[in-house]
This record gives sequence, C-alpha cells and structure tokens, in this order.
Amino acid sequence: MSMLRKTAARVPARASSLAMAAGAVALLGASAWYVKRQRTRVEAENPPAGRFVEVDGVRLHYTEHGDAAAPPLVLLHGMGMMGQEMELSGLVERAAQQYHVFVFDRPGYGHSTRPSGRLYTPDEQARLFLQALTLLGVHRPVVLAHSWATLVAVAMAEQAPSELKGLVLVGGYYTPAPRFDVLINSLPAVPLLGPLMANTLSPLFSRAIWGPTMWRVFSPGDSAVRRDFNARYPKWMTLRPLSIQTAAAEAAMLIPASIQQRAQHRRMQVPVVLVAGEHDRLITSGWHSGRVNDRMPQSRLHIVPGAGHMVHHTAPDVVFDAVREVSSLVTPDTPVDLEAPARMAPEDIALQPAA
Repeated sequence: MSMLRKTAARVPARASSLAMAAGAVALLGASAWYVKRQRTRVEAENPPAGRFVEVDGVRLHYTEHGDAAAPPLVLLHGMGMMGQEMELSGLVERAAQQYHVFVFDRPGYGHSTRPSGRLYTPDEQARLFLQALTLLGVHRPVVLAHSWATLVAVAMAEQAPSELKGLVLVGGYYTPAPRFDVLINSLPAVPLLGPLMANTLSPLFSRAIWGPTMWRVFSPGDSAVRRDFNARYPKWMTLRPLSIQTAAAEAAMLIPASIQQRAQHRRMQVPVVLVAGEHDRLITSGWHSGRVNDRMPQSRLHIVPGAGHMVHHTAPDVVFDAVREVSSLVTPDTPVDLEAPARMAPEDIALQPAA
C-alpha cells in the first residue's frame, strides 16, 4: 500500500516537471522566433549606407563624410552601439565641414562582421583598423573614440604612433575598478549558454530596459537630446544576437584590458585630448579620465560641466573643439617630446558646452 502511494505521488511531480520543461522550451522557441523576426525586419529597414573594407576575413563597414582632400578623422563607437550612433550625435556633421570623416562599425556591430574563432581584444581591433586605414590610403588621422573604443584607440597609438596624428578619447575606461554590471553584461558570452541567451531572452530583456539604460548614459543633460536619439536610432540593430554577444565579450574584456594598458599610458607618443562628462553615471570622470591624464605625458583634459556619458551628443561642439585642439598640438614633422608633456592649467580643465 505504501509503495502504491509513493508511486502515485511521483506521477504528478513528474508530470509537473515535464509541463515546466515544455513551457520553457515553448518560451525559448517563441522568443527565438520573435528575435529572428525583429532582426530580419531591422536589417531590411537599415541596409548598409557606406562601403566595406576587408581585413583578415573581417568586413568592416564604414561611411565617409566631407572633402576627401581634408585632413582625416576616424570615429570609433562604444560598446553595444554602431557607427550610426556617432552620426546621430551631430558631431559628424560638424566635423565634415573641416575633415574627411570615416565612421566605422566595429567588428560585430552594425554591418561589420565578426568571424568566430578568435578574440577581438583592443589590440586585435587596433591591428584591424590600422590595416584598414592603410588599405583606404588614410594617413595620420586623428582618431576619436568613445567609451570602450578608447581602449582600441590607445592600442592603435601603441602599435603605430607614427601613423596617427593624435587621439581624442571621450568618456573612456582607463583605471580598473570593481563593476557588478560587467559580470551581468558578460553572461551572453558564456560558452553554450551565451548563444542560447543571445538568440532568445537577452534581446528581449535588453529591449525592456532600453529606456532606463538610455536615461543612465545620457543623463544629466537635455532630455530632448535623449528623446531624439531614441526616436531615430534603430534599436534592434543593437539587440541582434551577434551584437548582444559582441557586447558581452567586450564587457568581459573591460577590466583585464584596462589593467594591461596601464603601462601603455606612460609610453604614449601621440598627443591626446581627453573629454569626459562631469556627471557621467557609467564611467566616473575623475577616477578614469582624471587619473589617466596624470599618467599620459602628452595629454590634456576637458571635463564638461553638466554632461554625462554621451557627451558627444549633449555637447558635440566641445568634442569637436577637442578634435581641432589635438590637430594643432603637433605638426606632421614635429616629434613628440616625452620630456616636456603638454599640460593645461587647472583653471582651464573645465570647458563649457558651446551655445
């Protein structure tokens, strides 16, 4: 009798487990279908607007702006975004009046590919972009990089300082510190589980928190700028599985890469202008930009009052002024004097946004 009761008790439990498993499979299946549908739709609505250059099997998408005879300026976007984000800032439009502007999609974002089987570290991406610029005939550009891409720009200057005019580093991460959000954001990069998440639940979760995330990276500042960006930016280009996994991999690299680059800061042989929002809620300006300014021998720092992480959107004129500033620091025939670092007086560090 006792055995019969135990057997009877196991049947509902087993049925319940099977029902839960079937429900989970159905949920993942529905999520995968919806994500694929959104990816197909957004790619159809946003075809490549520029050209491609292929380096070591990686097709890098880029757009060109301005006069081809003007000095070159290369723009690299941050983690989780694409080149179109830089174009929507207004910075490209301003810069194209005086520069030949190249806006790249970094590997795995936008329309650039990211073949599997290798790590796209800052050093590897720097190598790809330096080769791409050589293939495109771009000589001694100013490289402007935002957020995670500042690691790539620093690596480019380390690998080929004579090939760059200088760097403008905006809202970068340079000094390692504990980051709980890095752990969470890295989950889609976990083998086996990561691809499953990236093709099912991660895009839906990221879309659900898109609003608060944009508030965090844009604030403080003019909320109209954030609303305009949200209305114009194709969100699902960022939420596609490849982009989700790319961002996760870069989140996992953030702290190790910044630790590795600390020694490179003191060896910097190109002029650098650092720009950071005073109230950046994502990457604290004092801890990162302030400290790296002390380490780099040829750097100048501008802290933008009242700005957040997306300072190139809320104060594009200030960032453009930084481009012109780094362009004027040395001439092509003037070597960098590491014994005489260029420093700004403390009272000159804060720049007010242009009206």
